[in-house]
Amino acid sequence: MRRILATMLLLVITLAGGATAAAAVTPEEVVVEDTAGILDANTLLPALEDIEFREPTTVAVYTYNGPANSDNDTILNEEVLRFARAEHPEWLSEDGQKWADGLFIFALDPVGRWTGTYYGEDRKIPLNQQEDIREQTNDLFREAQWTDGTVAAVEEAAKLINRPWYLSPGAIFGAVVAAVAAAGSTITYVLVRRNRQRKNRKLLTTGDASYSSVTRDLDATEVNANTIPSDSSYGSRVLEEYRTFMTRYNKATALDNAAHALSSADLKRRSSTATVEEYAEAATELDGLDDVIADTNALLNKAPGWERAWDRQTAPLREDLDSLDGLLHGKDAAAKDSATAHALRAFRQQAREDLDAASAALADGRITPDQALDVIKAGRAELSDLLKNHAGTVIAAQAKTDSERKLMQKELDKAAGPGRRRNDYRPGIVDTAFPAYFYYSVGSFSSGIQHATSSVEAARSSASSSTGYGSSGGSFSGSGSSGQF
Repeated sequence: MRRILATMLLLVITLAGGATAAAAVTPEEVVVEDTAGILDANTLLPALEDIEFREPTTVAVYTYNGPANSDNDTILNEEVLRFARAEHPEWLSEDGQKWADGLFIFALDPVGRWTGTYYGEDRKIPLNQQEDIREQTNDLFREAQWTDGTVAAVEEAAKLINRPWYLSPGAIFGAVVAAVAAAGSTITYVLVRRNRQRKNRKLLTTGDASYSSVTRDLDATEVNANTIPSDSSYGSRVLEEYRTFMTRYNKATALDNAAHALSSADLKRRSSTATVEEYAEAATELDGLDDVIADTNALLNKAPGWERAWDRQTAPLREDLDSLDGLLHGKDAAAKDSATAHALRAFRQQAREDLDAASAALADGRITPDQALDVIKAGRAELSDLLKNHAGTVIAAQAKTDSERKLMQKELDKAAGPGRRRNDYRPGIVDTAFPAYFYYSVGSFSSGIQHATSSVEAARSSASSSTGYGSSGGSFSGSGSSGQF
């Protein structure tokens, strides 16, 4: 009896553990045709080249800007086939009726909001698994994280393509149930995704860079804080933040020790991610705060280098003003002829003039640094109000029902909410002095509109996949499908 139980237990371990052992071949070739111009090649190519398949596989990525609204549910399939015939005939089988053996294609249309996956006959997978791959990308693409979403799609494809039947979740689960029934005990096996370790290592690198910078500048930060004018409305609030600086630094040090105590195997575990994320976040926040302290000291005292400190404070608002061009004039701009859009255009010009005037007045001493910062704060407040008004216009134009209006507003509120900041966000004096101050940026508005629109479209349409290639495909019958996100 013991021998039988041991054999069954070994079977379960072999099935669960074999998933990692079987995935051992990096792509034979990676081809990226980013005609939409949305991917970061420096990030994408190394990531794709590092993904492991079970068999030598050519990975092709194709992006293009399709129409924003199309009733053709096979539009992406047709476009991928057209592009392959015109530019990459090697992607097709010898008779031109299927995709070439050993090939996996991931296609993306960021405008029409379509994704598609296509397979050589020796790499094809069931339709429900094709849908699983797209499921891995939907949230990322709704937030316009095109590169990360593409990597996630290829990683999921590598996990599913040529997967032996005994490594399917159903087979493993059945073996586990059998072993549990025989042995009278519970056995849990967790298949850890390879990218969790990569993500944790990347977070460690980010945290280490920030922590080292903060440690190196500790003395300078103290000197800067001691010379910030406490009678300034901005300076006094930044000093309030500095009072907890060392407490937060000591916490970051403890987190640094905890994160670096994790072994390579630990970094694959979900439980380790919280520690690494907390360390990276704590170190990054401190790194941003010591920069703000330095800028506050330089600007309020007009010490050497104050001009650069001032430029860093105006940069986010100027970037937002520049971003209004795409928001209001792009071919897919929503409600671009509305009264709220015209109000944003008028504000853009006035705000630029106000910033230029404040810069000149600050330079020749006609206004104080506090007054100059007030100009930034007021400009951001007005921009936030105008964007909120324009959001109402866009919702009214696109939503057909009250439930759709509520759904769109919910997504916009989520995009603009606390904590939804870009990865490259760096705090400024105004942000630090008034942390609860609401600032609706053009970036958060655009992200919210995209997410809101896709949520409404998803609610309107079914989640079915499109598998045909339209009339232009002729008799082509290659494996693959597409769907909207």
